[in-house]
Amino acid sequence: MDFAIAEPIRAAIAQHCDAGEFNALPYANDVLAHAFAARMRARFDWAVDTQRIHAFGDVVQGLYASVMAFSDPEDGVIVMTPTYAPLRDAVLRLERRLLPLPMRDDGGRYTFDVDDLDALLSGGARLLLLCHPHNPTGRVFTHEELTSIAERAIAHDLIVVSDEIHADLVFAEQTYRPFASLGPEIAGRTVTLSSASKSFNLSGLRCALAHFGSAALRQRFEQRVPSALLGDPTPLGVHATVAAWSEGQAWLDAARAQLAACRARLAAQLAARLPEIRWHPPDATYFAWLDCEALQLDMPASEFFRSAARVALSPGEAFDTHADRFVRLNFATSDVLLDAIVERMALALGRVG
Repeated sequence: MDFAIAEPIRAAIAQHCDAGEFNALPYANDVLAHAFAARMRARFDWAVDTQRIHAFGDVVQGLYASVMAFSDPEDGVIVMTPTYAPLRDAVLRLERRLLPLPMRDDGGRYTFDVDDLDALLSGGARLLLLCHPHNPTGRVFTHEELTSIAERAIAHDLIVVSDEIHADLVFAEQTYRPFASLGPEIAGRTVTLSSASKSFNLSGLRCALAHFGSAALRQRFEQRVPSALLGDPTPLGVHATVAAWSEGQAWLDAARAQLAACRARLAAQLAARLPEIRWHPPDATYFAWLDCEALQLDMPASEFFRSAARVALSPGEAFDTHADRFVRLNFATSDVLLDAIVERMALALGRVG
């Protein structure tokens, strides 16, 4: 996001820089575990066990490690498509079988078909990678959608790894529930990946964690993945994360209000200048998943807008190999830049405002 970080975070970083405290923190896991537990209880009424938390540097590391821990080469792993590229990449690079669960536009939102999920489960899937809230569509899955996944995971002995890094970026009109909070039975087979990095603009400080819904899950993870492969979160990342989760809520509330205004501005601009582009304003995140099929471009949409408009949008094919007519637009920026993005895109298509 093109937003300055929260003052409590800046102050925490400055304090530890001034003190020269850059050595590894032997207590980092406990500090983060208690900060995470307090935040989940306050924000989502979810009670987590601080003894089942493992801290490391990055959510993507936790994702790869979880695929290694809970599946073997050639095992089937279900991934919704389109999806954040590292979820798909983790499956392929670790030589598992990618089982795509397509999300389809039903005219009002992107969702999945439970019949498609049942078909994949009949093929012997061992693991499901869930991105909730979903990137790139911005969906916050409903209780019914989450329950349909949970019931099938229990019935088919499936482990669910839920990437919930955008949980704090849910818009006010939506209700978000951590997947593992659906009940003790599904919690016992769920690994929740989390970090303050996206919601508080801290990606470079390297701090993330995994919460295991059962002691058996954590034990299996630690038996199969040497901790040295994950490394520890950075000291500044720990201090910044604790400050974010304990003192950053006022900043986050303001940031979400600003993002809602950006989302509304983008909607108005697209409707006025580029009405052929289909999209559904997201429930969460600061991403717009834009369907450019109706523009009938003779090249991938991201390539066209980069070359003709000098606008760098995330390629749709990064999220789904068949989605080259889509782009993902980050709208967490100023009004001036957001207007300029749409203006350049329109001008590249010969639309004069």
